[in-house]
Amino acid sequence: MKQFWGMAAAVAVLGLGAPALADVKAGVDAWQQGDYAKAVAEWRPLAQAGDPDAQFNLGQAYKLGRGVQPDLNVALDWYRKAAQQGHLRAEDNLGLLMFQQGDRANAITYLQRAAARGEPRAQYIVGTALFNGDLIGKDWVRAYALMTRASASGLPQAATSLAQMDKYIPEDQRKQGLALAASLEKSGSGTALAAAPSTPAPARSAPSSVRTTDLPPSTPYRPTPAPVPAAPKPAQVAVAKPAPPKPTPPAPRPAAQVAAPAAGGWRVQLGAFGEESRARALWGELSRKVGGLAAYQPYLVKAGPVTRLQAGPVASSEAATRLCGAVKAAGADCMPKKM
Repeated sequence: MKQFWGMAAAVAVLGLGAPALADVKAGVDAWQQGDYAKAVAEWRPLAQAGDPDAQFNLGQAYKLGRGVQPDLNVALDWYRKAAQQGHLRAEDNLGLLMFQQGDRANAITYLQRAAARGEPRAQYIVGTALFNGDLIGKDWVRAYALMTRASASGLPQAATSLAQMDKYIPEDQRKQGLALAASLEKSGSGTALAAAPSTPAPARSAPSSVRTTDLPPSTPYRPTPAPVPAAPKPAQVAVAKPAPPKPTPPAPRPAAQVAAPAAGGWRVQLGAFGEESRARALWGELSRKVGGLAAYQPYLVKAGPVTRLQAGPVASSEAATRLCGAVKAAGADCMPKKM
């Protein structure tokens, strides 16, 4: 089967004393008020002196192009300096940005550690790599567990990939993956999913919540609209690069009309979620947006920790395909399923 890629603190701060702490917070305050240049001016001397929180914040500023000219190479450099001091969010962002920039072989080690800490986008990428056996050895049980956890976090691409993986991964391995994902959910840790041993980052003290600015963690600056960099995709599994929600969602598409439901042996699957409430919320949204969809019966199908949202019954494969076309026209995922 052809495989392909489709997608897409503080050793130093302990010696800075109270004035340095206040400056980092002052930068965060300035950032939250929209004064990005002032925030960068507060953080730069601290970052140059080795403060990992300030280094991480500068990395975010250079990635987003706020208060400075955008420069992804400079952003990577500041992330790397902070990560070397044990700044975990910097390490997560370092791996994601390296991967988006095409340095996948070197990014995968950082992404495996981020996935083990529960970072959904890293879980999605590593789960895809484990499914394909690209960059790291193939392991479908761990791949299914990671994709299940990423889907449960609400990452829509992971939910789509999980449904596609159902076609290829044997049932016994899927059950093992669900059991592993459930145990990780209960323990709140992903360390059991760590791959080959790697050198851990040095331990660091937990920073105050005001010392790291809360910025979007993975969307790099784009000077003109362009397709996002490709990310891994399981063999014959339609997935896309993980990305955070857009700041301003697109206007809703015109409601598509669908034929009235009829008895039959088909349904359409609209998504998979770790929480039943998310499935119910999606049904409420789609039944309003897609004309005629509300006439079908919603089904909440449990599969371990995952709740799959389906609608039906649909009379035939052709009718299910037409119904999915209307749902996709409204901007949602949909897949016909034979019952």
